[in-house]
Amino acid sequence: MVFQRKVHISVYWLLLFTGFFVFSVIGCAPRTGAVQKDVEDKEGGRLRVVATTNIVGDVVGEVGGAWIDLTVLLPPGSNPHAYQPAPRDMSAVSEADVIFANGLKLETFLEDILASAGGEAKVVIVSEGVEVRVFNEKHEEGEGTADHDLKNPDPHVWFDPRNVIIWTENIESALAALDPAHSGTYRRRSDAYREQLRELDEWIADQVAKIPEENRELVTDHTAFGYFANRYGFEQVGAVVPAPTTEAQPSGKQLAQLEEKIQAYDVQAIFVGRDFDPALSARVAEDTGVQLVPLHFGSLTPPDGEAPTYLTYMRENVRAIVKALR
Repeated sequence: MVFQRKVHISVYWLLLFTGFFVFSVIGCAPRTGAVQKDVEDKEGGRLRVVATTNIVGDVVGEVGGAWIDLTVLLPPGSNPHAYQPAPRDMSAVSEADVIFANGLKLETFLEDILASAGGEAKVVIVSEGVEVRVFNEKHEEGEGTADHDLKNPDPHVWFDPRNVIIWTENIESALAALDPAHSGTYRRRSDAYREQLRELDEWIADQVAKIPEENRELVTDHTAFGYFANRYGFEQVGAVVPAPTTEAQPSGKQLAQLEEKIQAYDVQAIFVGRDFDPALSARVAEDTGVQLVPLHFGSLTPPDGEAPTYLTYMRENVRAIVKALR
């Protein structure tokens, strides 16, 4: 009996030691890669994704769906030209696997966030590959170019849905590279969304056809509609702030010249962004006797608003433009 008990005790310690050894070996085994380890360690295994503007974020969400954990830095109604990062933005950026940005000098705040927050996130410029419009030193529009190393690029590429198709391709490629297990899902979702973008492009062309050609002149609060004008046959007569951002200040001479153009071209309306201060544009409208028409420029609305997605944003803008100019 004593001998049998000793054997039982020995077997017990042998099994305990063996289990501990196996656990230690497994725990020390190398992972297949740093990115895969990060994905496995996160809740639900989802990529931690940051988008700068809510327009970029909407498109990223369409491609990534429930397979990504998405944080959007700019809340609805924010002006991307004047945005000031919050502490929570630093935290999101420092923990991100990938950051999606419009680029072309739109998110001037991003460089400071990256420097302060740290982290090892890949930064993807979704506008890479877009034929970029440029401004000269006076912020007048020039010819398009594929070169992104530009002094004065026009960053408002999303006003042409064909450019957003390029966004989806860049987003899909980046997500698939970081999360190859779901690459097929990202491809199917981006294919479906690209079809909606092509339908949107056709719908806009049909709506614009309702505007007489002699009325297809655009005056805006800042120079943001160049891509839209090029795609759908408008002439961008001028802007209250003749610059890519409303943070600039026009001179009295520039305002006087704009008012002369509005009268010479018999312009029907001045289009102003809902996320910008309309005071200066309202003064020009009052001086020239034209209507002031609000549009969505740099931001979507909250979910319960009229333009919570890029698709509804563009449709609402086009309806307002057609109504004002037809």
